[in-house]
Amino acid sequence: MTSTESGNPLISGGSSSAKPDTQAAPQTNGQITNRKDSVKRVRTRTQTQDSHQSATPRPSFSLHRAVTTLIKPDKKVGEDPGFFRSLRSILLSSWLNALLIFIPIAWAFHFAKPDSDVLIFVFSFLAIIPLAKLLAFATDELSMRVGQTLAGLLNATLGNAVELIVAIIALTQCKLQLVQSSLVGSILSNLLLVLGMCFFAGGVRFSEQGFGAVATQLNSSLLTISVIAVLLPAAFHFNVTTDSDSDETQDILKMSHGVALILLFIYGSYLFFQLYSHATLYEDKHQDNFKSTKYPKKKEQANGSAAENNTDPESAQEEEEEQPQMSLFTTLVLLASVTVLVAVTAEWLVDSIDGLVESSSISEEFVGVILLPIVGNAAEHVTAVTVSMKDKLTLSLGVAVGSSIQIALFVIPFIVTLAWIMGKPLTLLFDPYESITLFLAVLTVNYCVQDGRSNWLEGMILMCLYVILGVTFWFYPGSNPSGLTC
Repeated sequence: MTSTESGNPLISGGSSSAKPDTQAAPQTNGQITNRKDSVKRVRTRTQTQDSHQSATPRPSFSLHRAVTTLIKPDKKVGEDPGFFRSLRSILLSSWLNALLIFIPIAWAFHFAKPDSDVLIFVFSFLAIIPLAKLLAFATDELSMRVGQTLAGLLNATLGNAVELIVAIIALTQCKLQLVQSSLVGSILSNLLLVLGMCFFAGGVRFSEQGFGAVATQLNSSLLTISVIAVLLPAAFHFNVTTDSDSDETQDILKMSHGVALILLFIYGSYLFFQLYSHATLYEDKHQDNFKSTKYPKKKEQANGSAAENNTDPESAQEEEEEQPQMSLFTTLVLLASVTVLVAVTAEWLVDSIDGLVESSSISEEFVGVILLPIVGNAAEHVTAVTVSMKDKLTLSLGVAVGSSIQIALFVIPFIVTLAWIMGKPLTLLFDPYESITLFLAVLTVNYCVQDGRSNWLEGMILMCLYVILGVTFWFYPGSNPSGLTC
């Protein structure tokens, strides 16, 4: 027996310089074995603690590491395909590309028959849907070649590009009420229709689906803040009279400008939280996420080796390099071309709204709250539902709830700030009925996601609530409580 074994300071509690007792009584083999095992356990525990301590602290911020994180992709990217293969990938990327035929038709009616507002609106409406899908496809291809942080910024910026373009065009035409209603409608569409379809589609295959409850509750808090920012100007408006404040409209306008800047700061903090400091909270395989459960019949069929065969290929695919479907040059050209097509077609769409409202029973409020958001969210509908059926509900929530947060904390304050720069009197004083429906939608979604589980009934509830709101907005004429016009 060596001196280390007989007098180890970790066990005896002595100092490292203490000498072993050479006159100690002889020890049995069992005592020697137990002491060796205890020494091994202490060493193993010490090494484990050291490894955890070295892995836990986040490295300090440095410009070089930040740039590397932004540019370097997380996975190895394969070689770029050729031009014809990239073109083939664009054409076959989605079945929605069949609707691209309506782009020249909408343009032809705009120039040949400018008085046919109904036809121009319908064809422009159908033409923007595949353009939104191609915009999302190009964004995904570009995100593959950069780091996770920059990829998240790209998705956050270009994910709601259609809504942003439509809002800017309506703002330049001084259709302030249409700007507000379209943005509120986009939030309602994402929270109720898209999220409801995700819960329902996933609930068809799974008895219950789990997702990150902590991250979802944080997102609900951010949505609540955005609702408060919309409700406070309305409360100010209905509690202040001309006798107490003769310059009420200008005060609301100045208040909106200040609140918009604060919301933009909150959105920047949210991006830092989601993409850097707490990025693991938004992963599908986070340890706090509830596990999905299948229906009994499907669960019995999935037992045994079949379940292992389903999980092993997925983990193997994650380790493989990502194969781009388009070259980088083709991706940038597609992104720029689709953005221009969306901008031009959206302009024809907004131009035809007045003629559509005058020649039909459809109100401008219904167009802004229901129809226009469907155009911008069509691609997100397909993506979110497809992902939820693959039991990646956390990603679906990132598409649905994440897009709502982007609109509430980025697009709306950005449009208000842009209107401030352009000299347009756009405020955060929305239509009172729109503000109430937004509050009720956020409240209902918060109740549905607070337990971290979902089923098909919750999805049906959200979709039915959206249908109820659609029916009420069909008859609601809309109002302009601020009374401000260009």
